[in-house]
Amino acid sequence: MLFHKVLRASLRAGIRLQSSSAAAASATSHSSHATSQGFSFELTEQQKEFQQLARKFAREEVLPVAPEYDKSGEYPVPLIKKAWELGLMNGHIPQEYGGIGLSAFDNCLITEEMAYACTGVQTAIEANSLGAMPVILAGNEAQKTKYLGRLVEEPLMCAYCVTEPGAGSDVAGLKTRAEKKGDEYVVNGQKMWITNGGKANWYFLLARTNPDPKCPTGKAFTGFILEADTPGITIGRKEMNMGQRCSDTRGITFEDVRIPKENVLITEGAGFKIAMGAFDSTRPPVAAGATGLAQRALDEATNYAMERKTFGKVIAEHQAVSFLLAEMAMKVELARMAYQRAAWEVDQGRRNTYYASIAKAFAGDIANQVATDAVQVFGGNGFNSDYPVEKLMRDAKIYQIYEGTAQIQRLIIAREHLGRARK
Repeated sequence: MLFHKVLRASLRAGIRLQSSSAAAASATSHSSHATSQGFSFELTEQQKEFQQLARKFAREEVLPVAPEYDKSGEYPVPLIKKAWELGLMNGHIPQEYGGIGLSAFDNCLITEEMAYACTGVQTAIEANSLGAMPVILAGNEAQKTKYLGRLVEEPLMCAYCVTEPGAGSDVAGLKTRAEKKGDEYVVNGQKMWITNGGKANWYFLLARTNPDPKCPTGKAFTGFILEADTPGITIGRKEMNMGQRCSDTRGITFEDVRIPKENVLITEGAGFKIAMGAFDSTRPPVAAGATGLAQRALDEATNYAMERKTFGKVIAEHQAVSFLLAEMAMKVELARMAYQRAAWEVDQGRRNTYYASIAKAFAGDIANQVATDAVQVFGGNGFNSDYPVEKLMRDAKIYQIYEGTAQIQRLIIAREHLGRARK
């Protein structure tokens, strides 16, 4: 524990020092130039350091063991602990609550590198961001200090507890109820497909507090912080999914679960806006994860194409294959630019719904397309589990489903686009 604290304190101090130096350098630069540089596609030295740290850990420690975790479905506890020690987890937590306080852009760089090695491991780690984001955005000082502080003191997990068996994209259809009784709320209902559901120390829980079916969605639900060991919580079996198998996904049942009123986020009825608002910050990392998977698929396909020979030459020299690789490369580059724009918007403090949904939808789609094309480049070998691309193809599918399906993203994009057009 002492080692963890010293390491993380040193890392945070280093970031503050570098940030101060960068600010000073920026001020000096600004005073000597009358105009701004505008766009820059160059990473800062600090960003390169984080990227390299994540890349080294992902490719040297995660990638070699990823196939075994995929086969066993075991939760990657050693990898999560090591990522936490290295400061590659919880980068989104502000410094005033013990975190590193990285920008959304910096966190996305780390996420892409982690996903390159294994999106199952990356999803387990990234779920902490989704679970904690409502507290970061809407928690009071006591809530942030208590619950965010835990995540930086120990390698603990949290979870975003919203989806139900009959309500995924249709959040307004949630049935889980929270009834106020004195100074507590009593919760009854069931959640499903909860990432880190069986491993979380605490949950962000969305439940209906207004029983009137005509109550507007924006006022009908309340967001709670719920301790995972509260009596009345039953954790379901680990789901064995098509891909990302080492990620822990479960159903959770609530029977007369009591939550103290001080664990309400903001106020009763504010939950829906909190839950949806979190996605503006968490969809760019999801897009970054999809991009990392796509980059891995492209690299695997390229390396294979430069070794496999047919008709007297490597298949990369056949135009049919080289054009396929070119299309894959185009998609990966554009997905990366999409998530980086979305993350940059977050860091500017702007409402990010439009760009977040574009990045999530596009990157999720291209992850599936590029992984499928990688299997095609491998031919018969791509269909075999001894080669890595079949896992990438299985892992990719969830990017078109979780944190808002590909179709829901298009509804959001259309709404935002038409709203702009009407102004």
